[in-house]
Amino acid sequence: MRILEGKIILQGDEKVAIICSRFNHIITDRLVEGAKDSFLRHGGNADLLDIVLAPGAWELPFVLDRLLKKGQYQGICALGAVIRGGTPHFDYVSAETTKGIANTTLQYGVPVSFGVLTTDNIEQAIDRAGAKVGNKGFEAMNSLIELMDLCKAI
Repeated sequence: MRILEGKIILQGDEKVAIICSRFNHIITDRLVEGAKDSFLRHGGNADLLDIVLAPGAWELPFVLDRLLKKGQYQGICALGAVIRGGTPHFDYVSAETTKGIANTTLQYGVPVSFGVLTTDNIEQAIDRAGAKVGNKGFEAMNSLIELMDLCKAI
């Protein structure tokens, strides 16, 4: 039996992008810091890391599509924060952001990780951006690095 799995290690020559929504920047700035930390800790070259800021989560699938069309990246880490409010707006934005990123990813065959928080309140978002529950940006970059390595093994 053969088991294929990726390792969380970079060779140092992989070009990677972090795309992140600026909306809820108090949260998303921390997610980006976590993702950068993971990238550098696991052997990434800072000169090969691009950070692309989209206005909000809704725009992430469009930005992802544009970046993937260019064919310059071996992987992209998508980050953002959608926090529930008093209207159904949260449901539409979170659902379409998730579907848009998933659909775009499948079109291009390039590893993309999903680190868009969808939380009920600001406290949950803070907890997931480095407080009580770790940093989901760090975890999303870990997933991307592992997926990139797995794709090489496949």
